[in-house]
Amino acid sequence: MKYRILPLLLLLFAACSKHPSLPSSYTQMNDEPVIWPDYTKVTVPPNIVPLNFLVDDVDDVIAEFKIQGSSQNSGVDETKFRYGGKANKVQIDEDEWHEMLASAKGKSLSVTVYTKKDGKWSAYKPFPIYVAEEEIDPYISYRVLPPTFVGYDELSIRQRNLTNFEESIIYNNRQISKGLEGQCINCHSYQNYSTDNMMFHMRLQNPGTMIVNDGELIFVNLKNDEMISAAAYNSWHPSLPIIAFSTDHTMQSFHTREVSKVEVMESASDIIIYDIKKNSVQTVLNDSLEFELFPSWSPDGKWIYYCSAHYEYQGKYEDTEELLDKYKTLQYNLYRISFDAESMTFGEPELIYDAVAKNRSAVQPRVSQDGRYVLFAEGPWGLFHIWHTSAEIQVLDLQTGQLLDTKPINSDLPESYASFSSNDHWILFESRRDDGNYTRTYFAYFDKQGRLHKPFEVPAEDPEFFRLFLRSWSRPEFMKEPVHITPRQFYEKALTEPIKVAN
Repeated sequence: MKYRILPLLLLLFAACSKHPSLPSSYTQMNDEPVIWPDYTKVTVPPNIVPLNFLVDDVDDVIAEFKIQGSSQNSGVDETKFRYGGKANKVQIDEDEWHEMLASAKGKSLSVTVYTKKDGKWSAYKPFPIYVAEEEIDPYISYRVLPPTFVGYDELSIRQRNLTNFEESIIYNNRQISKGLEGQCINCHSYQNYSTDNMMFHMRLQNPGTMIVNDGELIFVNLKNDEMISAAAYNSWHPSLPIIAFSTDHTMQSFHTREVSKVEVMESASDIIIYDIKKNSVQTVLNDSLEFELFPSWSPDGKWIYYCSAHYEYQGKYEDTEELLDKYKTLQYNLYRISFDAESMTFGEPELIYDAVAKNRSAVQPRVSQDGRYVLFAEGPWGLFHIWHTSAEIQVLDLQTGQLLDTKPINSDLPESYASFSSNDHWILFESRRDDGNYTRTYFAYFDKQGRLHKPFEVPAEDPEFFRLFLRSWSRPEFMKEPVHITPRQFYEKALTEPIKVAN
């Protein structure tokens, strides 16, 4: 019955009082409008929330949407959807938007923007919004933090439903932080995009690692006498109850003359795996001449991809002063190492991308679900490319050994922490392209031909939200479902003594 009455509903939309009428007279402009966020010519999933936007320096704005390519006669569905009339903002009804995208799936929307300034209306050249066939994972999670480099008294890990505008807190460190020291929380991750198996770290006050295994919450001290430090950057095996970690000595250095504000370095790092059921650690890589980090399992569970920088100390081991003088020489290549699940043994490192030969540094590898592509961040040196203005996202085709054209998704400002959706057709990454200071979450369509499309910022109910939100969204991750453990359960578990990992 719903689909039988849908055409009638669509025809009635334009007549509803909540949809503004077009101006009777206006000046036709030859250019497309400049809107914020920039949703012109983007490709979006059919289950995404409305792409609300604004136009600067105008008194009123109306946007008219048409579904392209759905009429047998003219090629254009003459049903029109009009939104606006809220000063300079276009905010779209959610139910109507989802019905519109369902009709436009595999097609496109044509958007015409009308603006009013000093009592006079202008109409701009229409722009398209392409609607893909493939949906996006319905949830993302991210760390929200203020613009500081040494403070962590106000951090939270949050989750957002991409099919609507609902956001909720997974964990907020304000629940437990006391005094000046505070509590740092980081490195949230999931097994196969599912929250029944997930984790994140707590540092300083009430330190330990929160692990949800098959829905059961445990709190672990992931540091034994043989490890460099407590476990850090991590990746879940796709089917086994094991997590790969790097264990690192991390240091920061602050710039006084460069555009980049801070440099994050490792003075030593190894890779281990942690068996949740056995509560045991196994060393995978610990070459003293290599800084190995950012492990990432392949979706078939047969490989660990990672990055490594070769460095030989001229003085004593872990001479941090020496490292600070030579931080620009720390450049990482991408490797992988095979894994046999039956024997729990690993093969020899295999170089898959020589970034150093290009005077670059490649980090944070993520493998597509079909095993063909490796997504990573590349910058001039080092490992925290979100601080490097020339950092960009790259995609390596393992079949050809060649890099794909990633110009459509990169900007003149840093991009980092990219990952694939569960169907491989959407790429999620963080970027500072908005203002150079705050990281924001962006999505880009990755089509069946291996082509990347223009990215779009995560939509906000109020299109001005990210201009006014003086916090960064850091390290975004795709999820198929929300986290079911409550913030209160995490808090209460954090007050207990963590389980000591076996030596």
